[in-house]
Amino acid sequence: MSRPSADAIVAFQEAALALLGPKGFLTDPTALAVALTDWRGLYHGKACGLALPDSTAVCASLVKLTAQHGIAVVPQGGNTGLSGAATPDASGDAVVVNLRRMNRIRALDTANDTIVVEAGCILANIQHAAAEADRLFPLSLTAEGSCQIGGNLSTNAGGLNVLKFGNARALTLGLEVVLPDGSVLDGLTVLHKDNTGYDLKQLFIGAEGTLGLITAASMKLFPAFKSRATALVALPALDVAPALLAHCRAATADQLISFELLPRFGLDLAWQHFQALNPLEHTADWSLLIEAATPATDFDVSLALERALGEALEVGEITDGLIAESEAQRRELWRLREGIVNAQPREGASIKHDIAVPVASVPAFVSDATKALSAAYPAVRLLCFGHLGDGNLHFNLLQPAGGDPAAFLDGTGAINRLIHDLVTAYRGSISAEHGIGQLRRGELQRLKSPVALQLMRQVKAAIDPGGRFNPGKVL
Repeated sequence: MSRPSADAIVAFQEAALALLGPKGFLTDPTALAVALTDWRGLYHGKACGLALPDSTAVCASLVKLTAQHGIAVVPQGGNTGLSGAATPDASGDAVVVNLRRMNRIRALDTANDTIVVEAGCILANIQHAAAEADRLFPLSLTAEGSCQIGGNLSTNAGGLNVLKFGNARALTLGLEVVLPDGSVLDGLTVLHKDNTGYDLKQLFIGAEGTLGLITAASMKLFPAFKSRATALVALPALDVAPALLAHCRAATADQLISFELLPRFGLDLAWQHFQALNPLEHTADWSLLIEAATPATDFDVSLALERALGEALEVGEITDGLIAESEAQRRELWRLREGIVNAQPREGASIKHDIAVPVASVPAFVSDATKALSAAYPAVRLLCFGHLGDGNLHFNLLQPAGGDPAAFLDGTGAINRLIHDLVTAYRGSISAEHGIGQLRRGELQRLKSPVALQLMRQVKAAIDPGGRFNPGKVL
């Protein structure tokens, strides 16, 4: 895209201020600062303003102004992303658009099991609104208290319940989107079946703001859980995990919602930094946090999971295990999982991977990747955890204890290539739920099919011919 002149930037700032008012368009450096750095502090940019529109009509007018003056648009939700997709570049001639003032729940229909929400709604608030109506909105992430649904959709967020309910894409019925020319795609259908042509909403889910500005969404709801069972089990070896997954799904009538892989090193970190205690007597290299839940009142999901784990113990699929006997115990088990995530910044620099391979291939992939990394980088500490139930692993590397963070991060490119080449050999994905953003853009170009990349570029050129929407991201 061509860069706007200094005069064009000033003219845009004046017009945006007139449209949005002093509370809706900010240029003060202090107010801008929080929007110019990503959550992990890896990316830093500049912008000519932070726009906070409060309606779809105002969003459309704002985007028309950006088109008139040649200003790039960087959509930003709760700024909790992990791939640098919501951070502007260093040019300073983009406007960051945050929809936090568009946080209304427009409709909730329990007969149709749908909810229509604006893009600035905090994920936890949508969950709460659903719960008040005795319904479940199953998208659940570590950042759910601050992330916005617009950002969740833009990255096709996954999280803890994908095994049962799918990613954000699977939960979406329709979208309202402001396109790069300022026109509005009104696709807020609440129909569960609609075959009238191309499914246009899918273009924008996972596009990371490169094709338009999502302003609202119609989403699926589900019956609220009436009971749940949560277990922590120790494995004799990672190889048994796929069979155990199948066993538990069948035994619980496919009511399994989470099947999380926890490494011994991660549990040690959770204890070290947060006193999150591993209650199992056996100290295994790998453990699993398993949760099943049901809306049925006549199905004892706890008994079903207990029987499944008892059978697994008899055949050697697990070596130890326990089921939470109270909500307090359940929360303590989940503290282990949260502790693994939150301990990483306290250990220094890390190189993170958000990969997916077929579930049956997880043990072999982990074994091959561990051997390759140990041979090439013997001092690096491997922390592999995540959503084993859907094949999505956060295959992270922590800097050597007492090492130099900068020197460690200098090796990011080589480490990424090693991991991603192996993922590709296993017919996996280099990004399962965190997106491409800036972080994986080069690797996408290297590993994605040339035919697929060309189609992506054609879609981008058709919808955003000026390349103004989130430039430098994904493609």
